[in-house]
Amino acid sequence: MNDTTATLSETSPATSTQDAVALAARLLLAAIFLVMGLGKLAAAEGTIGYIASVGLPFPAGIYYATIALEVIGAGLLIAGYRTRAAAAALGVFSILAAAIFHADFADQMQFTNFLKNLAIAGGMFQLAAFGPGRLSLDRG
Repeated sequence: MNDTTATLSETSPATSTQDAVALAARLLLAAIFLVMGLGKLAAAEGTIGYIASVGLPFPAGIYYATIALEVIGAGLLIAGYRTRAAAAALGVFSILAAAIFHADFADQMQFTNFLKNLAIAGGMFQLAAFGPGRLSLDRG
């Protein structure tokens, strides 16, 4: 493909639409982590207690690490900076959270949350594999 063809294909309406959809997808995926991470700040005692209730060590440390991962990871996704690494980390985090906190399949709500976390992980791994699109600091 010559330079003219490459330039034309990069600015085609289909590519522009794909870039817009990629940006929207990043924003939608980031939203849950940003809201949940900031929400944990308002409920420190309850969240630390919940972490402790499942038997994890150092619940306060896990609490602060979780907030950092969720808020910073969401910010990276929104900006499209270091997107692949942030998405991979949030994908692994989502699977761990599902396995640790939502594995009571007898409880329909926990089972739903388990599947939700797996779906979010799938979206994150998609971002990690294919990148953030051109409307990002990473530029694809």
